[in-house]
Amino acid sequence: MPDLLIELFSEEIPAKMQARAADDLKHLMTDALVEAGLTYESAGAFATPRRLTLSVEGLLAESPTVREERKGPRTDAPEKALEGFLRSTGLTKDQLEARDDKKGQVWFAKIEKPGRPASDIIAETLESTLRNFPWPKSMRWGKGALRWVRPLQSIVCILSENGETDIVDLDIDGLVASDMTSGHRFMAPMRFSVTSLEDYASKLKNAHVILSTQERMETIWHDATQAAFANGLDVVEDKGLLAEVAGLVEWPVVLMGAIAEDFLDLPAEVLQTSMKEHQKFFSVKDKQGRITHFITVANVETDDHGASILAGNQKVLSARLADAKFFWENDLRKVAQIGMTGLGEPLAHVTFHNKLGTVAEKVDRVAVLAREIAPLVGAKPDLAEEAARIVKADLASEMVYEFPELQGTMGKYYAQAAGHDDGVPEACEEHYQPLGPSDDVPTHPISVAVALAEKGETLAGFWLINLQPTGSKDPFALRRAALGAIRTVIENGMRIHFLEVFGSALKQLTLARARSRNLRYRTPAGSENSWHLTSFYEKSSNRVEYRGDAEVLSFVSQNATVLIQTSGDDGADITEDIALPIDFVSIYASDLLTFLHDRLKVYLRDRGIRHDVIDAALAMPGSDDLTLLVNRATALQTFLATDDGENLIQGFKRAHNILRQAEEKDGVEYSFGPDPKLADTPEEKALFTALDTAEAAIAPAMEAENFAAAMSALAGLRTPIDAFFETVQVNDDSPILRRNRLNLLHRISAACLAVADLTRIEAS
Repeated sequence: MPDLLIELFSEEIPAKMQARAADDLKHLMTDALVEAGLTYESAGAFATPRRLTLSVEGLLAESPTVREERKGPRTDAPEKALEGFLRSTGLTKDQLEARDDKKGQVWFAKIEKPGRPASDIIAETLESTLRNFPWPKSMRWGKGALRWVRPLQSIVCILSENGETDIVDLDIDGLVASDMTSGHRFMAPMRFSVTSLEDYASKLKNAHVILSTQERMETIWHDATQAAFANGLDVVEDKGLLAEVAGLVEWPVVLMGAIAEDFLDLPAEVLQTSMKEHQKFFSVKDKQGRITHFITVANVETDDHGASILAGNQKVLSARLADAKFFWENDLRKVAQIGMTGLGEPLAHVTFHNKLGTVAEKVDRVAVLAREIAPLVGAKPDLAEEAARIVKADLASEMVYEFPELQGTMGKYYAQAAGHDDGVPEACEEHYQPLGPSDDVPTHPISVAVALAEKGETLAGFWLINLQPTGSKDPFALRRAALGAIRTVIENGMRIHFLEVFGSALKQLTLARARSRNLRYRTPAGSENSWHLTSFYEKSSNRVEYRGDAEVLSFVSQNATVLIQTSGDDGADITEDIALPIDFVSIYASDLLTFLHDRLKVYLRDRGIRHDVIDAALAMPGSDDLTLLVNRATALQTFLATDDGENLIQGFKRAHNILRQAEEKDGVEYSFGPDPKLADTPEEKALFTALDTAEAAIAPAMEAENFAAAMSALAGLRTPIDAFFETVQVNDDSPILRRNRLNLLHRISAACLAVADLTRIEAS
């Protein structure tokens, strides 16, 4: 069984495209080969800046012969039907076989497709793959029609077996496949032949090319950390940068240089970002944590051991850092003169969204919301509002304009320089967190208050203008905002009622939209202090649009009257708050809570909580308190993992189902308290006693939100419920006993449902 080796040699492939391209080459080729009948033992793909390589081992030498039987038209079918069948099979009429079928005699064709040599299939497959390769961007060069990410220079395509090598016959727009490749562009540009993957990789390394991306990464990191260690320094770990740099070099040469003294006072984040984004340098810090050196990775060895390369890099770096220093000092000068509020003044002219106003208007709304949330998370309202009003100010700074990645980070430094303290500067940086599933959540109360206010206002705003996520599309990262709010609350163990947060945000947004549209009002007859909008009309049963001069404020309401608490001449502009109908807030806030619950389900399932347990907890009152909800779900899952829990669920469902069926049949509700005096068996009496004990324990446990204790009390019902159903007939001939026992089942159901909605628990 031969092995296949393919190399596509080109000009430099962008580093960020290499891994995906190698993966695409592997899957496109191997899937097509298998579909053509060529199975294989293993396959591997590799990428360097100048080549994509595929190795397929244990490939079949030829595809197997395929035999199939195909049913055709009836023997008495029109001639044209038979002709079409013959064309599809490639046979003649005398090669068909007539067989008896349910509807008479039918033509059958036996088709045999002989196997084909692997080289022929590979040539067709590779040409198709190259012509349809899914590059994000591609180009055409010369006179050919082939498109590639960069001009393709040569193709290696060989089959090797038992020491013999065959070149696959392939010609694509003048590029003829061969067994010849080249080494490093500068240190070993000579062409050489290869016979197998092992021979190929070995000769490439001798020609100063490391084929494996992982090996290049390991080489870079090893040499970088050793160079830093030798000087008493440490390299700042950056896996993303390491992967990118490994895609820029075929023969990594690690060099370490010093940062000029003039720039060492810049914040570490500024140094690190500037070096990473502009130069692809690794940052190196001393034992005090200051960034004092850099690591650069060259692609060539030089006679002066990299001295000339380092000198050039240091010159370019100094120019970059000089710009950063200018931005830093200029921003600090502004902060000293006009403070953080003054720094953020240009945000009044920056549109956040054309339907939601400017960034400055968003900041005002977040500040009000942060003040409301602050007491709930242990923060001082004044400090939370102070922080919220400056957390976006650094967006107007020169440093963040140059380096958007530093938003928040620079806000912290500028807030400290402006004299803010007590957690306010930290909120500037932390209110964006978490940025991803592995990112830390904010923990300082001020940061938490502002983070929740910012995310809550963002969600409410886009809900109000009907720009919710749809399918896989989420252009405003609302799913990330929701998950960030969820993690912030749960991981800090904080008690927040999100219906109130969303309701407050929606009210502020609607008032802001009404004012911005200059809506008019008039005095209703017989009312001095209540005013109505000039005009309104009902669009549907629950959609009401209020018109101003030209703009429309649209929101959901069951009540077509919006009251404006104000006074003045008829037709004056709105100057005070609108008393919004409560159902407008509740409908939108409830919809937002549903969206939050959907994200919470994903979050909890990733942490091993069963979906039916989550549903059972969600169905209980107070589901907008996520910490309460998670505590309930966690305790319920722990309880269900025990024998008592599983058996109690079976007993509960039996009681609940019998009760529901009886109520549907009789048309009454059996919720009247059962009389223990009518219990005529020891098991029935024992169940009454057990319910008395359980209910006495469940009520205070639920009030104290001690779900583990409540479920422990439920566990005490398992044995008496089992005994009751084994010995007692619920649907007794006596209507009095039957009614009393059905009421007893209601008591069982109510005791269990007080802890969680156990009807949603699936049978195991």
